Amino acid sequence: MKVALTHDYLNQYGGAERVLETLMEIFPDAPVYTLLYDRQKTFGRFDGRVKKTSFLDLDFVRKNHRLFIPLMPLAAQMMLVDDGYDLIISSSAGYAKGISLKSNVKHISYCHTPLRYAWEEEYLTGVISNFQLSIFKSILNYLRNWDFRAGQKPDILIANSRFIADKIKKYYGRDSTVIYPPVDLKVFNPELTNPKSYFMAAGRLMHYKRFDLIVKSFNALRLPLKIVGSGPEFERLESRIKNLKSRNIEIIPFIKNTNELRELYCGAKAFIFPQVEDFGLVAAEAIACGTPVIAYNAGGAKEIVAHGENGILFNEQTENSLKNAVQEFSKYKFDPVKVAASAKKFSKEEFIRKIKTLVKL
Repeated sequence: MKVALTHDYLNQYGGAERVLETLMEIFPDAPVYTLLYDRQKTFGRFDGRVKKTSFLDLDFVRKNHRLFIPLMPLAAQMMLVDDGYDLIISSSAGYAKGISLKSNVKHISYCHTPLRYAWEEEYLTGVISNFQLSIFKSILNYLRNWDFRAGQKPDILIANSRFIADKIKKYYGRDSTVIYPPVDLKVFNPELTNPKSYFMAAGRLMHYKRFDLIVKSFNALRLPLKIVGSGPEFERLESRIKNLKSRNIEIIPFIKNTNELRELYCGAKAFIFPQVEDFGLVAAEAIACGTPVIAYNAGGAKEIVAHGENGILFNEQTENSLKNAVQEFSKYKFDPVKVAASAKKFSKEEFIRKIKTLVKL
């Protein structure tokens, strides 16, 4: 079977890109088609696999891709996957599922989320200016119509969580199969000798992930906190931490070495996760390392965290609610081995098995 992979854009490295890497392992000969490719921002992990990019693949666009959201559907439609493939698997949070294919090619789409900027415009807050947002709102109907049509194209839709399966049903009117993103349990596992001396948060530093709420809460609590990540909010968060003179809070640029990341997970008392996330791969990785998670009770976190078993859930996305959850956490004694065992359903092996079963390999 000849397979090709499509992905929205490769100008950042996060959970969606780790899913793509695992798909590349399952299909080692499959080339990747993507709208944008930034080798530096993806640490060269996709070298030799990217076969074709779109007309938008320019340096300025790679660095400011959200400004070009209105052109992304056109770029996807103009990208034609070459002849000769039996199966296309798209890894999509928006555009890859809409790349042009021959009519006789089977298409399976792994959906990280329906196009969030089309259906949930609040995700653009803090990402583009208010003036740009006012212009963007004028094309929302166009984006929604395009995303709905693109959502009808795949023969099979995979959702990365039950939370996203519900969105697929709501926005596309389609059923989907849930396959959780892969956690490499050979890398992310408990190191029982590590002292637990700080709290931790990690991920792409974007407004909707609410790192600002974490900083505000831990500045008040005066508890040690390490934030790991890069993204559009990095400088703003760094400046805020300096202005608050929060010596208990450290911000660390993204760590590409998974062993170093594992050491940080293992050394944390708890992992802080206050956002509404499609799934939450970093939270699942923390649990795999035996580190309990303090999470907002919404989105994919509800499928990862069981209150009192492998973490704490709080019900309001506010400073007081998060602070109360951290204080409640201190009353529990979590067993790292039991916490880590709860991550087995997210294992890389389970992901590979389910994908192969679906594809009938």
